[in-house]
Amino acid sequence: MATAAAAKRKPVFVKVDQLKPVTSGHTLVAKVLSSKTVLQKARAGAGPGPVAKPTRIAECLIGDETGCVLFTARNEQVDMFKPGNTVIIRNAKIDMFKGSMRLAVDKWGRVEVTEPASFDVKEDNNLSLVEYELVNVEE
Repeated sequence: MATAAAAKRKPVFVKVDQLKPVTSGHTLVAKVLSSKTVLQKARAGAGPGPVAKPTRIAECLIGDETGCVLFTARNEQVDMFKPGNTVIIRNAKIDMFKGSMRLAVDKWGRVEVTEPASFDVKEDNNLSLVEYELVNVEE
């Protein structure tokens, strides 16, 4: 294996206002503005055998100096998204939910809590409030 190919490349950080629908591989630093649990239930098959952890999903409003977007936090991620925390989100993707954008991190991504950021969040540019519609173009 070549050592040049094994070397990690530097992450390219993006700003919230650069996010577009149905894209992936985003790395960004954001502040958590609010967090609301939308689902908390026991996983199916929680009968005999190993104890299943409950499924937790929270919608968290996060942002930076360019805008804000809703982040869908799942299970262990919910504990990291407390209002006031600053997080680094790596390899995130944009999911579409009822025509609006939601940022999410699956098993290939990573979320870390970091030291507080010095920027103020621009709350009047919420990208999750923009409704998108899929239009098929005929040739």
